Amino acid sequence: MYNMYHKNGVIVTPNVIADGDNVTVTYKGLLYNSGANHVYMHVGYGDNWDNVSDIKMEKTSNGFVAKIPVKGHEQLNMAFKDCAGNWDNNSGRNYRFEVQANMKRS
Repeated sequence: MYNMYHKNGVIVTPNVIADGDNVTVTYKGLLYNSGANHVYMHVGYGDNWDNVSDIKMEKTSNGFVAKIPVKGHEQLNMAFKDCAGNWDNNSGRNYRFEVQANMKRS
């Protein structure tokens, strides 16, 4: 169930996320479909949304895209907002992805 938000327009690659990886997030969800010109990805880790950052995504013909480094071993959380203050946070549940320990770092 790694890409379980595909129907919501949130695609993360690679399919299995590990601490230290760079992941590509493609967003073609609610805000994209509503005609947003700019979308920011709001990212944090764990239940308390530690190490929060907002990342401006690049608009492409396939949706909004951004690459992010995975900086923790706790779950990766994200939500999306546009410049008008509209949010796509999966109806308040956010978009949550499991992060695996990176076996290469052991």
